[in-house]
Amino acid sequence: LCEHCLNPACVAACPSGAIYKREEDGIVLIDQDKCRGWRMCISACPYKKIYYNWRSGKSEKCIFCYPRIEAGQPTVCSETCVGRIRYLGVLLYDADRIREAALAADERDLYGAQLQMFLDPSDPAVAAQACRDGVPDSWIEAARSSPVYRMAIDWKVAFPLHPEYRTLPMVWYVPPLSPITAAAEAGALGADGLIPDVQSLRIPVKYLANLLTAGHEPPIVDALRRLLAMRVSRRREALGEGPDAGLLEGVGLTVAQCEEMYRLMAIADYEDRFVVPSGHRELSGDDPYGQRGGCGFSFGDGCHSDGISPVNLFGAKNPKGRKVTGAVNSDKGPTGGR
Repeated sequence: LCEHCLNPACVAACPSGAIYKREEDGIVLIDQDKCRGWRMCISACPYKKIYYNWRSGKSEKCIFCYPRIEAGQPTVCSETCVGRIRYLGVLLYDADRIREAALAADERDLYGAQLQMFLDPSDPAVAAQACRDGVPDSWIEAARSSPVYRMAIDWKVAFPLHPEYRTLPMVWYVPPLSPITAAAEAGALGADGLIPDVQSLRIPVKYLANLLTAGHEPPIVDALRRLLAMRVSRRREALGEGPDAGLLEGVGLTVAQCEEMYRLMAIADYEDRFVVPSGHRELSGDDPYGQRGGCGFSFGDGCHSDGISPVNLFGAKNPKGRKVTGAVNSDKGPTGGR
């Protein structure tokens, strides 16, 4: 799964300019017509998400199922995940702060710098500015319901992969929990009140911090404590003891936030996990109206974005090929053609 970074190294490294980040949804794609197979993108991508197709001689990568995204449908990998652990949502961010975030002096500040780029879609000023910038209303509304915004910004339990690469990835990960509640109750593990000690998890906190926060452990510890607090609180409710507001307050959560976390991360419906608005091709760099007018009847020479299909009654194999004039044939003399 490509990270579809805000500061993609593959785009900067491609000498033919074949890799680009779409303005309308931020998906990073490779133009197969422009790719010349230099493979510098493979070396540049720190996540090694690009591979080389030896048959076609082109570089290829995850396309984030952009035809499905344009139709308002989730990616195939997300929809078919049997563990239901993948979520899709819209995030609004300040593009003018990408450079500032990527140039943070201390690697441990990169996670926080990227967090500060994201904008609150519930803020009327942000929504008004987004409308002025041409963001469709459906995307603004989707950003308000985004599960990714809840986990990454509101609850801070999701993190970018290797922020020290300074690519500002847009695929974030929730650190895993170990099944340690029974062991903590048996006294085999330490506990901080009702919450098991996160330092006793099977996966070391330092390892998770090196993966997700450039070695900065406090955000990982806070996220794990919130997840464990939600688990303990829900267990108390199942036993009829009711939620522990003091326990949740100690990890920076309210009872309402805990309920929302449980609903979204444990029993979420399809519509809650995938908040994907339909694409607006009319706002892209292409000419969809011209394509609509040029893709009706043609003479076998494909579609034309200008709505004009040149007449070709002789069935040339490649009517779009460049014209070659003044070519010399040793048998027939000067000829011209396409």
